[in-house]
Order: sequence, then structure tokens, then C-alpha cells
Amino acid sequence: MRTLAIGDIHGCLSALDRLLDAVAPARGDLVVTLGDYCNRGPNTRGAIERLIALGREVDLVALRGNHDFMMLVARSHKDGRRSWLDMGGRATLSSYRSRRLDAVPETHWRFLADTCRDWYETPSHIYVHAGVEPELGLDEQPNVRLHWTRVDDAQPHVSGRVVVCGHSAQRSGAPLNLGHTICIDTGCVYGGWLTCLHVEAGRMWQTSMRGEQREGALPAAERW
Repeated sequence: MRTLAIGDIHGCLSALDRLLDAVAPARGDLVVTLGDYCNRGPNTRGAIERLIALGREVDLVALRGNHDFMMLVARSHKDGRRSWLDMGGRATLSSYRSRRLDAVPETHWRFLADTCRDWYETPSHIYVHAGVEPELGLDEQPNVRLHWTRVDDAQPHVSGRVVVCGHSAQRSGAPLNLGHTICIDTGCVYGGWLTCLHVEAGRMWQTSMRGEQREGALPAAERW
């Protein structure tokens, strides 16, 4: 079994499709997507549809990112809707060919609200969208930390597990490996790469919206 972690998608469906073709998740693999499925990129609708379908084929753990959380808030709060639109929500609505959130299918709302979760752990790793409070257990973590914190502030977690996260786009195109924390948001929506990390093997695949593809090893851990 492989554990395959995928960084921030942001509606970049063509890069996601190409990445999944390259990685070829199979039954028995665990795929952990680190959140931010919506906003800024061209095809939020298609990306969520692809992930719903993927969940019928393999074990999928979908985490909720700050943009996904904002989209849920925007559905019921007018002020939240304005903030969400300013953070890339207009591109999301465009993918649904509408200017109204009621065009989003109920299956997509259920995916964001019910299928997605805020964190996931294994005996060796913690998976979150943004980061963790190092001295708190996972069930004590504030949502603002899980969804919004920058990897610049990362410290080893008290559990000793390695944290795998997204959120902090690495404009170099390479994941950031701090040893205790690995960030695999490599900025696909900004012209960078969408990354999938085979966690156990330290192997990674990357695709871009330009149609490019590459693979290699996770960079060695930096000194902290």
C-alpha cells in the first residue's frame, strides 16, 4: 500500500488529471488530498467531481483547506461571501457557469462539508492543510492553525510525527522539507507545479497547467 499526499489543487483540473494518470492510484493505496480544491484556478467544479470519483476507486482522505472553509461560510453568510469572492471565488463560480452559489451541486457541498476533514494521522505522520500547534493534540487544535498558519512558523509536533501540509506555496517549485514538517504546496495555480508525494518512499511526481510532467526524490531535509 502507498500513502500518496497531493498538494493544493485550486481548480487546476488538467494538472490533477495528468498527475493521477502518472501516479496511477490503485485499490489499496491511500490518497490524502491536503485541501484548497476551489478558488483561483479555472475548474473547481471539475476538480471536485474528479475527487468524488476518485473516492469511489481508492481510499481517499480529503482534508479541508482555508479556501474550502471560506466557500462553506460564503454559502450562508453575506459578509463571508464577499471575502470569498475576493480570494478567488469568482473563478470558482465561473467554473459552475453562474454568478450564484446555488449553482453548486449538493454533492459538492456534501464533499466540502461532510467528506472533508480537518486533519488525519497515521502512526508516523500528521496530515493537515496548513499546520499544527506543536504542543497540542490534534483534537485540541484551533481551526485557524489547521487552516491558515504558515509553514515558516513550523515547529516539531509533540507527538514526534512528521507533519505533511500544503497552504504555503513554494514558489521554487520544490517541496519544503524541514525534517519534522514537509510542505508540498508547490504553487500550481500560480504557474508552478501540483505535487504528489509517495510518503513512505520519498518519491514525488509533479505536473503543471502548461502540460509538463516530472518526477524525482523529495529534497533532503533542511537544517532547522
